[in-house]
Amino acid sequence: METIRNYVQDRFGTNPDTISVSVVSDSPPLHAAGEHPEVLLLVITESEQTGITTHYIKDGIRIQERCHNPGMLERLIWHGGNYNMIHWILQGEIVMDRNMYLEGMRSRLSEYPEELRRKELIVEFDRFLKSFVQSKQYLQDGHMLDAYSNILDALRHWARIAIIEEGYHPEVLVWAQVRKINPGVYKLYEELTCNHESLQKRIQLVVLACDFSVMSKMELCCSVLLDVLRSREEAWSLQELMQIQELTDLELDLSLLLNKLVRKSLIKEVVETEDGRQSLLLRLKYTV
Repeated sequence: METIRNYVQDRFGTNPDTISVSVVSDSPPLHAAGEHPEVLLLVITESEQTGITTHYIKDGIRIQERCHNPGMLERLIWHGGNYNMIHWILQGEIVMDRNMYLEGMRSRLSEYPEELRRKELIVEFDRFLKSFVQSKQYLQDGHMLDAYSNILDALRHWARIAIIEEGYHPEVLVWAQVRKINPGVYKLYEELTCNHESLQKRIQLVVLACDFSVMSKMELCCSVLLDVLRSREEAWSLQELMQIQELTDLELDLSLLLNKLVRKSLIKEVVETEDGRQSLLLRLKYTV
C-alpha cells in the first residue's frame, strides 16, 4: 500500500483539479483468488474528463482507476442502488482529500440518511417486482430454468430490502450479509438452491413466500412515489409522473408500480374522458 500511496501523491498531489483520491484493495469484485492483486483508485476531480475508467499496472500491481466529478458521484450514490460505489467510499483508504470532501461524503453515508434509504427501497422493490412478475409468467408457461433465474434474482432484491429495513447498506456479498440480519430470507435462498425437491416445487415455494411477504411491504417500499401522488389533490397521469425528476432519476418502471399499487388498493385509478379523433378516449390517472 505504501507504493500506491506514494504513487497517488506523485501523480495527483500537484494537480489542482484533483479533489480526493481513495484506495480500495482486495475487495470483491476487485480481487480474484490466484490472480495479481488489484486495487481501485477512486479519483474525485473537477476536470471535464470524468466518468472514465482506466486499467494499468504499476510496480506489478494491477490498478483500476475511476474518475468522477462531484456531481456525477452524487448522482451515482443518492439515486439508489449503486452499492459498489457506496462500499468503496465507506471502506477505501482516503489518501488525498482537499476540503475534506470524501470524509464528508463518508460521514453522510455512515449515518445512512432516510432520504437514501427510501430511494434504495423503491429501487430494490421495483427490481424485485420485475423479476418476480417475470418468474411467475415463466413458471406458468413451463419455462423452469428461466423461472428459476428470475426468482433467484427477485430473492436477491428481497434480501437487499430486508438489509435496508434494518438500517444497513447492502454489501456486495449480499447472502453472507443477510444470513446474519434476516435468517428467514437466507433460509429461502437455501431452499431454492439446495433443496432436493423438484425445481418446479422449489420455485413455487419461493413465489408463494414472495407473494405473501414482500408484496406486504409495498406501501413502505413505495413511499417516495406515494409522497409524490399525495403532493396535490389532482390525480396524476403517467406522463406527468415521468417528468418528476425525483422519480426519473431512479429509473423505475412506473407503469408496473402503479398497476400493482392499484391492485393492492394503495392508490386509486381515476378515469377521465378525452375526445379523440375518431372516438372518446379514456385516460387513466392516479391518486391516493
